[in-house]
Amino acid sequence: MATDAHAQAHRHDPVYDELAATPEFSELRATYRRFVFPATVAFLAWYLLYVVMSNWAGDFMATKIVGNINVALVFGLLQFVTTFLIAYLYSRYSTSRLDPLARDLDEHYRATLARRTGGEH
Repeated sequence: MATDAHAQAHRHDPVYDELAATPEFSELRATYRRFVFPATVAFLAWYLLYVVMSNWAGDFMATKIVGNINVALVFGLLQFVTTFLIAYLYSRYSTSRLDPLARDLDEHYRATLARRTGGEH
């Protein structure tokens, strides 16, 4: 999908290729990846631990903690908590690190586009 978007942008907006070649754009992509890749790996590992434990450690997962609440239920609920925690952390990360870079690139893009089109945009 990203390739399609890039191809479409290239066909309709030659300024995009210039912008994509800048060190600032590379920095934005690298900064994005510094959060997304480790967070994805961590979440998938956590999810797979739940699946593995459910399949091969049934006795442990069936261990009651309080009343009818067992380890499997706690693991399941923690999957939801983890999802919201990652979303919250990504929002903070994006606001503090990605958004300023993206704003600078957007300003550069708009200025370049305005120069090329004579201020139409």
